[in-house]
This record gives sequence, C-alpha cells and structure tokens, in this order.
Amino acid sequence: MELFTQLTLAELTAWVVVVALNVYVLFGGADFGGGVWDLLASGERAERQRSLIVQAMGPIWEANHVWLIVVVVLLFVCFPTAFAAFGTILHIALSLMLIGIVLRGSAFVFRAYSYGPDSTQRQWGRVFASSSVITPLVLGMCVGAVASGSVGEALALLGYGPAAVLPTATVVTTEAVTPPSFVALYVAPWLSPFAVAVGVMTLMLLSFLAATYLTIEAEGDAPLQEDFRRRALGAGVAALAAAGAALALGLMRGGVMARLVGTRWPLSLVIASTIAALTALVALVRRHYQVARVAVGAQVTFVLWGWVLAQFPLIIPPRLTIDEAAAPASTLSETLIVLLFGAVILVPSLWYLLRVFKGRVPATRTP
Repeated sequence: MELFTQLTLAELTAWVVVVALNVYVLFGGADFGGGVWDLLASGERAERQRSLIVQAMGPIWEANHVWLIVVVVLLFVCFPTAFAAFGTILHIALSLMLIGIVLRGSAFVFRAYSYGPDSTQRQWGRVFASSSVITPLVLGMCVGAVASGSVGEALALLGYGPAAVLPTATVVTTEAVTPPSFVALYVAPWLSPFAVAVGVMTLMLLSFLAATYLTIEAEGDAPLQEDFRRRALGAGVAALAAAGAALALGLMRGGVMARLVGTRWPLSLVIASTIAALTALVALVRRHYQVARVAVGAQVTFVLWGWVLAQFPLIIPPRLTIDEAAAPASTLSETLIVLLFGAVILVPSLWYLLRVFKGRVPATRTP
C-alpha cells in the first residue's frame, strides 16, 4: 500500500496516535457505553444489569484511560500546532468532555464505596450514567468539527492564515474587518448538524460495543444475557441509522466526507464497517456472542480508520497537513523511542491486568 511505504517521520507518529486512539475506543469506549446502559437499566432485573456493568468495568476501567493519556501527550509534544488549534477552537467542548470524564470516574467510585443511604448511591449512579452519555457525545462532536473543516475555517476567521498556524501570528491588513463572533468561533464548529450527527453516531457505536461485550460478561445468566442481546440489537440498528445520517450530512459539505466515499481505501473501509455491523447483528440474532464481539470491534475500528484515511495527510482540514503541524524531527524521534521503551512495560502490564481480572469463570446468577 503506497500510503504506508513513503511515510515521513511526522506521519508515522500520527499513525501511532491513531493506533492508541483505536485501542482507547475499543476498551475505554466500551466503558462509556456501559454507563449508557446503567442509565437505561430497566425492568425487574435493573439492579442485576447495573451490578453486571460494575462487575465488568470495576477492575480495569481506570487503566483504559492510559490510552487517552498517550493520545493527548503525543498531540501536545509532537503536533503542538494542532494541539493549540484544538485547544483554542474546541475549548468549550473539550472542557465539557474532561469534566464528564472526571465526574464519571468520581461518581463510579463514590457509588461503589458509599456507606450512606441508598438515595445517595442512586444520586452518584445518575451522575455516573449521565456523564457516560455526555462525554462520548461531545467527543464525537469534536471529531465531526475537525472532519467537516469547521475547526480550520474558524482558525481562518481568526486570521491565522490558510495553513492555520499557531495563534501567535500577526496579521497586518489595511481593511476594516468585522471580528467574528464568539459563537461563530467557539460554539458553531462543534454544534453544526454534521458534528451533532457524528456525536450521536459515536454514542450509538459505543453503546453497541458495550452491550455486545456485556452479553459475554453475562454468561451463566440467560435472562440477563438476553437483556443485553436485545439492547445490542437496538443499538446496532441505531448506530447504522446514525452513520447514514452523518454520511449524508457530510457529503453535503464535501471535503473529507466526499473523499470518504470517493477514494479507494476509505470507501473500502466504509464497506467493511457495514459488513462488520451486519455480521454482528446476525451473530446476535443467532446468539453467537463471541463472533458478535469480534465483528462489532471490527466495525468500530473500520469507522475510525476510514475517517483517518479520508483525511490523510491533513491533520486539520481543509489545509493543515501532518508535516506542517509537526514538531522538529529530533522531538519526534526521541518521543517515539521513549514510547517504545514505555510500551515494553505498559503493554504486558495491561495484558496481565486483563488476564487476572477478565480471564475468569462466567458470572453466576444472583437472586
């Protein structure tokens, strides 16, 4: 594949960021989806549904944020121009997302270890579940804002030039220019119809992912497993509908979304993600839960990589490329070396954590 045979050092680093983001979505994203189902737990088995979610998340949910930390640090160190642009234009959305992550984690712990009345635990549970809905929704909206080119357009409104350089440049003009409004710069990019559609799609995908994972966690409790099977089927259909809406809105804007269906590799991944989604749904109907888990993981992966390939080599459409946003080569190479040595410790440690806490006997039914 020619795309990967002539990579620059900056592009190689960017692909490392994408891999870390992919892992975070598959593991941490499922935790957010679990919070969605905690919020929507219902029926006579509602408490058992919540208990299973806590049991599935409890040992590993905080460790999953390691991958998000890797993504943020690599962006900050290796692509400071892009990091500054994201932090400037999307500061409201990113602040909401970070607040959601903090509230979600705190509420999860306080609910699990609260010695107060049941009403206090329920209150913390609502905070945990609500934050689990808001955070992936806003994350998807940020992705939509970047992919649509709205972030790059907002930077141009600030006068930072066609390449959207760091907001330290000075623009000299003899014409009177009406300054852009606060809403146009910092709200509209991530609240556009397309960005909202991507946010909803992200929420549905992670809910689909989590419900499918939970069918495996519920082995040994057939009624509970059936509850999550039905939820997975509903979320899977909703995810396909949301993806279709996001694609239609994106094509109306052109740019990255036009390349998504107009170039070979991104289009191949769009088709592959659709096939994976249908495979997961059929497997759920036939109760082949292991197959469904692999298929839904593949769907989420194909969606992510389809977007990245459609946008490549841009880091902020419509103009800023990965190479233009990158730090000096010495910084990139030294960061990758440190990351490689860190991975030697991190990856086996996380594997061992999963082996200890997730390689267990199926859950037994509780009265």
